[in-house]
Amino acid sequence: MRSLRTSQTPRRARRRTALAATGLAAALALTATACGGSDSDDASGPPSAAAAQSAGSGGDGKARIPAGLADKLKEHGIDADKWRDGGWKNWDKDKWLSAAKDFVNPVIKDLWKPERMKSAKEANKTVTTQDAAGQGVSDPAPRAVPAQAEKTPYHQHAAPVGKVFFDSPQGAMVCSGTVVKDVNHPGRSNLVWTAGHCVHAGRGGGWYRNIAFVPAYNDLGKSAGRLSQAAPAEVAPYGAWWADWASTSGQWIQGGSETGGAGATYDYAVLHVKPEAGTKSLEETVGAALDVDFSATRAPQVATMGAWGYPAAPPYSGLRMFRCLDRPGRLSLSPSLPTMYRIGCTMTGGSSGGGWFRVVGGKTVLVSNTSIGPSDNTWLAGPQLGRGAEALYQNMSRTYGGR
Repeated sequence: MRSLRTSQTPRRARRRTALAATGLAAALALTATACGGSDSDDASGPPSAAAAQSAGSGGDGKARIPAGLADKLKEHGIDADKWRDGGWKNWDKDKWLSAAKDFVNPVIKDLWKPERMKSAKEANKTVTTQDAAGQGVSDPAPRAVPAQAEKTPYHQHAAPVGKVFFDSPQGAMVCSGTVVKDVNHPGRSNLVWTAGHCVHAGRGGGWYRNIAFVPAYNDLGKSAGRLSQAAPAEVAPYGAWWADWASTSGQWIQGGSETGGAGATYDYAVLHVKPEAGTKSLEETVGAALDVDFSATRAPQVATMGAWGYPAAPPYSGLRMFRCLDRPGRLSLSPSLPTMYRIGCTMTGGSSGGGWFRVVGGKTVLVSNTSIGPSDNTWLAGPQLGRGAEALYQNMSRTYGGR
């Protein structure tokens, strides 16, 4: 979540329907049926996809980067073997790949070990800004809704939700993400929905590295002390899934900033992932995936939305999954930008990218993701998903979904 230091605005007092909130939480209680071990677009034009291949393994057991990917790295003056062996830590400006076509993310086996996952920091910045000072049509800021801990084991109550890990110039970082269905490959999705700022730094930056998704991280919600003694299957019950392709909006790449900036209203991304070990699809392995609703329903027409994620900034540790449910309002950063959804929620950084869900026709669907919030952690805002987001998603599904 990108934090915004904002001027105080009146909080709206609203009645919340406990039944509706309970219904949304219950609708997400998806039980896994299998447990494995394991760019850019704009609002009107077709997206251009970011692509990369994953590393394989040679007969000596040493990780190998495919020739095509090695050639791609070579085009940027990067030695593939050195990249695999730690060269990815070189964040010199001329080595930070930024364009959609430059995305590379070869698997580095066992890089994301339990201790490294636990040490990853939230993708969160706090600076003074007027971004949320009420420009355009904004509803009064909501009252804070305390985040509720999700029931454990997570694979029985929120199977599609997990953590997105990645490396940035500041070190190992963490966001949240959701397994979403692949309309062109039903039942075999390898797609994960998250925030744009969890995969690309935005204006002046480039693609983050070593991006991996861990569904139902810390499945039993163990404390730090107990988690250090936990078996790998308790830390990552479905293993680690590496992004071999990623897409985010052109608006995020061109206008995203530490506070969200003009890219905040387009702060979404789709990952295509493959298992570090195993052959089944992500959806088959986890046993669940959510449809994405691109209708961008107006906030006043929605009774309840819920946000799920792993908040990592204090008072949270990033080890447990939480959720918030509230009636959404509107947040306008500028009259020239689309309106965002906003709900009351005390989740902090680390919840970035986590899915926002609502029930439509008795079915839980993803309608947004966590993007920005204030420094006092009283609310969250996420983009409305319209035609641009759908074009990005469809391109990922058609071009990479079956691979």
